[in-house]
Amino acid sequence: MIDFHCHLDLYPDPGAAVRRAVEARVYVLSVTTTPKAWRGTSALAEGCGRIRTALGLHPQLAHERHRELSLFEGLLPETRYVGEVGLDGTPGFRAHAAVQRRVFEAVLTMSARQGGRVLSIHSRRAGDEVLDCLRRHPGAGTPILHWFSGTVAQLRRATDQGCWFSVGPLMTRSASGRALLRELPRNRVLTETDGPFAEDGGRPLRPEDAGTMVAALATAWNMEEEAVADRLLGNLRRLSDSMPEPVPRSGLAT
Repeated sequence: MIDFHCHLDLYPDPGAAVRRAVEARVYVLSVTTTPKAWRGTSALAEGCGRIRTALGLHPQLAHERHRELSLFEGLLPETRYVGEVGLDGTPGFRAHAAVQRRVFEAVLTMSARQGGRVLSIHSRRAGDEVLDCLRRHPGAGTPILHWFSGTVAQLRRATDQGCWFSVGPLMTRSASGRALLRELPRNRVLTETDGPFAEDGGRPLRPEDAGTMVAALATAWNMEEEAVADRLLGNLRRLSDSMPEPVPRSGLAT
């Protein structure tokens, strides 16, 4: 199983969330929302070979945490994963669009200077704006649009720009989400939960819940579940091989 976008540090009991993921043998990308959270979140995954921790500055926090960009830059050489970053165009955060864009552009510039990173990107109601930024920074790395909820036309544009996609169970609950699943480039798809923010029946989704997406994608793609699982694992391996692991100065898992 693969959960390529999960907030392990934000579960009520982060240690228990890590133990469950390890026991279920889930490959996890543990994203962070602020640079200050990265050290502690990385420590959660110490010794866990299937968990990687991404360095993030969430767009919904950009107006409050933009002064942490210097810390972000200092930490960036220690990990090849960046996330959660991006833009958020929902009504509650539209007023902060300028600072969001400034932060996101800075993150892309820093990533390009470091030779590129794997980027887990938030693009809610800001699909075209995110794609415009990515086009201006082609050396930033491999963009993975997490929980993409734009239009089919935007998805096709993102595909043309080389984007990947991480998809989770809540996308299967609407006709528009299922339509997007059918259009995904199958060689650039990974699964996710976005737990603990995403919930099922009032319970936060956990990394081990990402496995339900195999059946959903098998239906969307008209494939056998085993073939879908093999495809997803192959995608993860190809992404993992795309750039070497850094050597963390701190000795913590990246």
